[in-house]
Amino acid sequence: MELENLTLTKQPLRTLHFFLMALLQYLKRLATYILSKSGLFVLLLVLVVAPGIFLVVSDGLHKKHVQEFINYAKFVLWWVSLGVASSIGLGSGLHTFVLYLGPHIALFTIKAVQCGRIDLKMAPYDTIQLKAGPSWLDKKCSEFGPPVYPASAYSVRIPVFDLLPQIQLEAVLWGIGTALGELPPYFISRAARLSGSESKAVKELDAASSKEDGRVASTLNRTKRWLLSHSQHLNFFSILILASVPNPLFDLAGIMCGQFGVPFWEFFFATLIGKAIIKTHIQTLFIVSLCNNQLLYLVEKELIWIFGHIPGFSATLPSVIAKLHAAKDKYLSPPPAVSSSSQMKDKQWNFSFTFVWNSIVWLVLLNFFIKIITSTAQDYLKKQQDMEMELVSDSKTN
Repeated sequence: MELENLTLTKQPLRTLHFFLMALLQYLKRLATYILSKSGLFVLLLVLVVAPGIFLVVSDGLHKKHVQEFINYAKFVLWWVSLGVASSIGLGSGLHTFVLYLGPHIALFTIKAVQCGRIDLKMAPYDTIQLKAGPSWLDKKCSEFGPPVYPASAYSVRIPVFDLLPQIQLEAVLWGIGTALGELPPYFISRAARLSGSESKAVKELDAASSKEDGRVASTLNRTKRWLLSHSQHLNFFSILILASVPNPLFDLAGIMCGQFGVPFWEFFFATLIGKAIIKTHIQTLFIVSLCNNQLLYLVEKELIWIFGHIPGFSATLPSVIAKLHAAKDKYLSPPPAVSSSSQMKDKQWNFSFTFVWNSIVWLVLLNFFIKIITSTAQDYLKKQQDMEMELVSDSKTN
């Protein structure tokens, strides 16, 4: 009961006190480790940190290369952080693919189709970021040059695998972030196993199973119990399959991998390949195909073939197809020029929208940090309780 009541909402001062005590312990261990490896850290400081600081603060011909490196570092940190925010928090993560990566891929594909060329970016890091949008989004197609890809009968269709490399890097970085976000459930469950207890998620699932008393369980709970009962089959390939598809139960898979002793590198590499390579490319190719007219073209061909065999539809089919193409071209056409006052209003609205969603991302991260503080404080208190119990048992035996 004392552990359960130790939260920031019920006992904020006591929770923060235990968290700071645990943090001091970790810092003491870190200092001890650094002192034991002092030669290695001094060498790292001399060879990496000091030259890096000198390059940043000094002026010269290297300044533009340093700025380029900083731009790439911000780009990597941004997309990896969005991936972490998407998968962290045991299902409470923010769906940053829907909010950021998906719209970015769609906007780039639509812009490339409008302009008939794919060389829109100034650099690989020319993407949506925290306080800046991509430079190519508001440019006119004439600023990029004449179209490289010719238009077909109705519109431009750029090969999917020509477009993919242009947005592949940020998609893979986002996927790496989602793989990293799956690690906390694994580590928490593994720590529970090493301490001789059962993870909280497994306990809750067992409790839910025992309380059903023959009632019809939900599909999600039945799937969870099936996954728990087949935990002996968890290996590299089964984890890879679970990570390669949109799967709301992957948090449970990570918990079971930690609970049943699946090696870390086996779990992490299977998760990394599944999420950063396979799943990310499936999602990216789908959005590119949809916005690049490839998927619409295939659907259109099938509809023409189906309705062409229905009596009465054959005569009206050409006019219907023409109207559909007109609507699609209107949707994909570049926006008309607007006045400066309208542009200011749009920018103000876009800023407000971006600010709201960025605030949501930070709130999710804040919620995760609160969970870290609470769990760290509870872990410290549990260790203190265990030490007290050992002293009591020793006194009784003596």
